[in-house]
Amino acid sequence: MAEIPGPWLLLIHQLPPHPAYFRVKVWRQLQGLGAVALKNSVYALPLSDESREDFQWMVRQIVAGGGEASVVEALFVDGLTDGEIRERFRQARNEDYTKLQEEILAIQKALPKNPAEGQKGETEVQLAKFRKRYADLQAIDFFEAGGAAEVRTQINRLETHLAPKALATEDSPTWDIKDLQGRTWVTRKGMHVDRIACAWLIRRFIDPEARFRFVESKTTSVRKGELRFDMFEGEFTHEGDWCSFETLVHRLGLEDAALHALGEVIHDIDLKDAKFKRPESSGFDRAIMGVALLHPKDEARLVAGSGVLDAFYAAFQKVKP
Repeated sequence: MAEIPGPWLLLIHQLPPHPAYFRVKVWRQLQGLGAVALKNSVYALPLSDESREDFQWMVRQIVAGGGEASVVEALFVDGLTDGEIRERFRQARNEDYTKLQEEILAIQKALPKNPAEGQKGETEVQLAKFRKRYADLQAIDFFEAGGAAEVRTQINRLETHLAPKALATEDSPTWDIKDLQGRTWVTRKGMHVDRIACAWLIRRFIDPEARFRFVESKTTSVRKGELRFDMFEGEFTHEGDWCSFETLVHRLGLEDAALHALGEVIHDIDLKDAKFKRPESSGFDRAIMGVALLHPKDEARLVAGSGVLDAFYAAFQKVKP
């Protein structure tokens, strides 16, 4: 996600000393919005229409409870930097992701290799709760905290444990490219490595006239005929330990060594697991970071990022990976 300087929205509030439960209620509501504390009575969100509405709703709650509150649009010119504030958001989400990951791992360790149907049913209920919590965290993960990829992988592994046939393999059924043409493709706003690469692959290998729609993280439903990628419960997203780009390559049956090499680079950057340890990964990561910094709009990121992907793809075609 681009490192764009503010502005930020700040909620500045003062709560009555009593009742104590009201203070806890406000704190929990702010946590649910993904706001981070800059001081005891000052919380921040990235500026957007949605965050403005969320904070205005909080003001009404606080005033109705006997407190005082204001919403301020702010730029930081001294003291805290934008980078430090973004890091607070990432740290808060990573703490949430770590807690969720630990709970998923505990379930996995307690589950036998071949669970009985009753035990499967109980675990599937828990899995649904994990998916919901992950989707909720994604909705407030404004700056792509690194812990998201590992949680997504652990959820996929738990799904595979319960239904082994769902395991991502190169022998799994592929899609017919003709069925994917003339579609609108939907993904989350704030495109970065995996999503830019997926969109590039779609326009280059599936449909040069493909249309894209960029939505808020909270959005999961789509219009008839649309396809989702790199989104929770999307048609093309993380499977097993594949990133979304790898899923697309395999599901389309693209036997192209240069594309597979690109997939390894994108995998290592997106999942941060150093599975392939390709020397090109750091350079590719920096190039896409520069694209995101220069282009806040997603369509512009796709155009600029496609140039980077074209160059790396040509290089992998020229030299055997």
